[in-house]
Amino acid sequence: MIHPLPIPGKLRTLIVDDTALYRRAVTDALSGIPALELIGTASNGRLALAKLEELQPDLMTLDIEMPELNGIEVLEAISSWRKKPAVIVLSALTVQGSNLTMRALELGAFDFVTKPEGVRSLEILKASLAPRIQAFAERALARELLHKCAMASQTIAPVPPRPGLKGKKLIVIGVSTGGPQALAQVLPLLPADLSVPILIVQHMPPLFTKALAESLQRKCAIKIKEAEDGEFARPGLAYLAPGGRQMKIKSLVNGEMRLDVNDDPHENHCRPSVDYLFRSVALQTPGAAIGVILTGMGNDGAQGLKLLKRSGCPTIAQDEASCVVYGMPREAVATGAVDDVLPLNNVAGHLLNLLGQAKLS
Repeated sequence: MIHPLPIPGKLRTLIVDDTALYRRAVTDALSGIPALELIGTASNGRLALAKLEELQPDLMTLDIEMPELNGIEVLEAISSWRKKPAVIVLSALTVQGSNLTMRALELGAFDFVTKPEGVRSLEILKASLAPRIQAFAERALARELLHKCAMASQTIAPVPPRPGLKGKKLIVIGVSTGGPQALAQVLPLLPADLSVPILIVQHMPPLFTKALAESLQRKCAIKIKEAEDGEFARPGLAYLAPGGRQMKIKSLVNGEMRLDVNDDPHENHCRPSVDYLFRSVALQTPGAAIGVILTGMGNDGAQGLKLLKRSGCPTIAQDEASCVVYGMPREAVATGAVDDVLPLNNVAGHLLNLLGQAKLS
């Protein structure tokens, strides 16, 4: 969980990477963000730990694969610290890189970017990294203001179940920055006998969604898998749209939903896209889904959630206080697409209420 950061006005930021070229690229990417103050760099994990103790940064960019101590070992070393920085990791676009990234997210990193290859690699890295850090910086500053106004700890009561919502056929979830941690809080609270399937779009590149599915499966009673083209969505299973591909409901066969995983164009600069999935659900199963928007940057999913609501589906958005980045939920709320705004720890219980599967206490 990302806690409110005790910052006076700027996020004091440390850059950790064993390659001078990437340290320079990350410095360039972050130097134009007014909410950041760059306070140092480190070229390996041991130096990073020393700098962390000395400088006490609020934010750290952390390379995963480094000599002496790698990024995972750095995160493990600081896991018990009372005050530790928010972390965004830089990872190789490989199977090993995806597995290490999932471990980094499990250890508390809030997001990651992949290290691209080729002539434009540094330009691509800057374009990917800067908006994530900008969004997080704005969110952290907003949290500090809320905290000063004694609003950050405000408790929101669970929404009571509404009648007439039983018999839903599926749950659809859209999520981006901070998503792996959010999903790891929601999905383990759902029972193995969940009466519907779950379709999830988490903004991620290829390879990483398979690693995410495996990471979530270790925590969940329901089954978690990367979706495959042509398979049927079964109750008690959660299907992650594969990174770099689109996912939708292709058709209904005897009341069962067949998935279509394809290479259709990006929407909202995203593939997979939340809007792409939600739109297909609104068209194929009007009124039969529960739509959920969780933490994330940008506006993907807002219009799709509005279509779901118009078709008669109940809709949920994560509240600002519990989001890593309050972008996608905010945009959905602004369109009037959201029925219930909930803190993350109330989402699973509310879903079970809507499905009529909540246990009586």
